[in-house]
Amino acid sequence: MNEKAKKYWDEFWQGKQPPQSVDAWQFGFDPDGLAQLVIQGKKTATASSYVCYELENEPLPAVDDYSIILNSRDEPVAMIKTVDIQVIPMNAVPEAFAIAEGEGDLSYQYWWDGHKEAFSQDLAEFGREFSEDMLVVCQRFELVDIKTQ
Repeated sequence: MNEKAKKYWDEFWQGKQPPQSVDAWQFGFDPDGLAQLVIQGKKTATASSYVCYELENEPLPAVDDYSIILNSRDEPVAMIKTVDIQVIPMNAVPEAFAIAEGEGDLSYQYWWDGHKEAFSQDLAEFGREFSEDMLVVCQRFELVDIKTQ
């Protein structure tokens, strides 16, 4: 976690006992636009490739984890709390989840096409290929705070 994110975390929890688990990260292909959707309350979910967690030896997000959302300049813009995690095949992700991602025209097709492209690019970095039944980490979250400048 960078210094700006750590400062935001510490200021938010000042005088209270902070949770143990926090991470700071950007959304994939459009950090600023996707962070703005979170701030607007339109984006309450995100999906990521399960195999990338394995290959990068990263722990999966868990319920009650906190995350600081960063913009494209690695500055904190919001804080979220994970409320649900499901690991399911991509071709079994329900339409309601795709809509909760809040992106594009909110259609399942938009979600599918965008995630297929993003996952294909991510997996290619590891010499892997996209498959329709690959496991996806479906994370639902709630907005906890919006960082004021």
